[in-house]
Amino acid sequence: MKSRILTILFLTLFMSVFAQEKRHQFNAGFQLGQYQKDYGIGLQVTTPYFAKQKIAFRLRGNLMFNEHIYKKETTWTPYSNLSFGVVGVAGEINEKIRLYGEGGMLIIFPSSDFSSEQMEFGGYGLFGFEFFMSNGSNYFIEIGGVGTGATADKVLYKPIYSNGLIINTGFRFFF
Repeated sequence: MKSRILTILFLTLFMSVFAQEKRHQFNAGFQLGQYQKDYGIGLQVTTPYFAKQKIAFRLRGNLMFNEHIYKKETTWTPYSNLSFGVVGVAGEINEKIRLYGEGGMLIIFPSSDFSSEQMEFGGYGLFGFEFFMSNGSNYFIEIGGVGTGATADKVLYKPIYSNGLIINTGFRFFF
């Protein structure tokens, strides 16, 4: 009985150390997001954390959908964006929740259906929460802002897009 308890205690300790180390490794994931009023889906990769596990770099690619009026009807036109940012860890709560901030540059590749521009540049900043549900993955939510100056100049009223509030949620898998 005593050896069984010691074995369980050792395995629990080993798994908690392994889980703590794994959360600082390379990870990849997907997200559902909203940039202003445009919804999208995307993929992301994050480098291993460095500088005492407090800093990493993140690359994201999204397929977004711009809602606008086309021939007197509302339509959703796809476009894409690419972002590269720096992640800074603010802290962790009970090794189950990680708080972080992220900021960087954004490149938009708009559709010729709503914009005469081939590329738009801007920046973004956000803060997020990662919830570690298992040893190799987590769930995250993020909120922040984006500024690009992008306008849909081929659309009625020439509205801005990808400017304003960012909301993302998704999963990350650690390798």
